[in-house]
Amino acid sequence: MNYKDKWALITGASAGIGATFARAYAAKGANVILVARREDRLRELAGELEKAHGVTARILAADLSEPSAPQMIFDALAAEGTPVDILVNNAGFGMPGSYTDNDWPTHRAFLELMLVSYAQMTRLFLPGMRERDFGRIIQVASLAGLVPGSAGHTLYGPSKAFLVSFAQSLAAECDGTGVHSTALCPGFTYSEFHDANNTRGLVSQLPKYMFMEAEPVVEGAIEAAETKRAVYVPGAWNKFAAWLARTLPRPIAERMVRKQSARFRKKHA
Repeated sequence: MNYKDKWALITGASAGIGATFARAYAAKGANVILVARREDRLRELAGELEKAHGVTARILAADLSEPSAPQMIFDALAAEGTPVDILVNNAGFGMPGSYTDNDWPTHRAFLELMLVSYAQMTRLFLPGMRERDFGRIIQVASLAGLVPGSAGHTLYGPSKAFLVSFAQSLAAECDGTGVHSTALCPGFTYSEFHDANNTRGLVSQLPKYMFMEAEPVVEGAIEAAETKRAVYVPGAWNKFAAWLARTLPRPIAERMVRKQSARFRKKHA
């Protein structure tokens, strides 16, 4: 699809999957609104996209773990009359270690970013999409939201499971309209994510077939949003893992995840 004259807002756009979404939508003609904390990265990316594709790239430096950030973003765009036709909720981070390794303010900021900001950004921009009878909402979830939880990163899987169900509910509510809702559930993807949470050394021990480049993940998600797929899992390995978790009796799937997680962490501790 050509998205000429449409506006795509991407959070967590300074690197990784977010920056890849920005490049993909700009290449398809969309103007982009880039949101992240690192303003220097956003300016560099905005310049790249405007030069390469002739689109308009707007930047908004914001920390979505701050409760006021979603409303600030909405108000800034509303004041200048910029509609949001495509919303990609992608900002996030991980907290390695066990649940008690981090204090409650850290967990609260995580939940604000990974749950509340996604829900609030959607609530703010969905009415305009419905009025214009066009909208694409992509919640960047994870394969972790489709399989039983494992030790460590204690809130990560549950937060992603919420996004999967949230996207499905939105898809049902928007059925018959021009608004499509999709949860993207990638597995391991090459990005800065594992550097930011200091797990690069650990995940680098995983087999290469478990990893994907960001570009096919994003292209598949954009296609899934156009074809009204409420949940999209990219890659053969990830699809197999999701199928296995869905097919096996829950107690067996839980034991498998617990056993493999313990074995991996012990081997690479």
